Amino acid sequence: MTEDANYLEVNRANWDARAPLHAASPDYRLDAFRADPAHLSDVARFDLPRLGDIAGLRAVHLQCHIGTDTLSLHRLGAHVTGLDFSPASLAEARRLAADVGAAIDFVEADVHLAAEVLEPGSFDLVYTGIGAIGWLPRIRPWAAAAAALLKPGGRFFMREGHPLMWTLDESDEQRVTTRYGYFEHDEPLVFDSAETYVETTGTIAATRTMEWNHGLAETVQALLDEGLQLEAFAEHDSVPWLALPGHMTGPGPDGEFRMRGDRPRLPLTWTLQARKL
Repeated sequence: MTEDANYLEVNRANWDARAPLHAASPDYRLDAFRADPAHLSDVARFDLPRLGDIAGLRAVHLQCHIGTDTLSLHRLGAHVTGLDFSPASLAEARRLAADVGAAIDFVEADVHLAAEVLEPGSFDLVYTGIGAIGWLPRIRPWAAAAAALLKPGGRFFMREGHPLMWTLDESDEQRVTTRYGYFEHDEPLVFDSAETYVETTGTIAATRTMEWNHGLAETVQALLDEGLQLEAFAEHDSVPWLALPGHMTGPGPDGEFRMRGDRPRLPLTWTLQARKL
């Protein structure tokens, strides 16, 4: 099967089904956001030493899901907009923001259309959600959309699952083995699963997903070709979900999972910072 034209509909149905389960999950800790006005997501806390002071910046969070990281950026002082293609996810994000009195704009759109539904060249910071680009068939159109939102001198910040990690067989709990290709590929990886990556009391009704891997150099070069200048790059030995059952310990105090001591120490995520020339 070649790239399926309805991948957006397939994946949107899956994320719409996940949204209420994620909002109710103790792993997303929405109650903590409501109870403590200083609470930040584990993802944002991990990013903070590299993200630095963002107070007063106009920021956009691409593929924001239910808005916990978006709200965290708001609490760090940014004037933030969240964008996602899942109406159910945005309903949860808007509900959370309203509950805590946070003035956040949430926009429903495919990320490729971000510069059409938002003002291009107007953002100081483009921040992309972790685990986001694997849902996209091609990395270059995504890079073009993200870069188009930045004003000159604006900063791009992303943390993402490492493409090496995405090659590993998550179903083999005995051995660390590769199963999927590393580089961008035409045909989607089609999965059918009622489970998700956080603790829930229910199962996903729309079980089918279509996913792609993108090599590290493919992603970095796509951003450079859009006029971004690389400022910092890091690889991490941790990931904020149980990506490889049977091979990991966690979560640690930082909310991250790491490979067991008797397993290879592998890069699991990476962070890139770049600036628009």
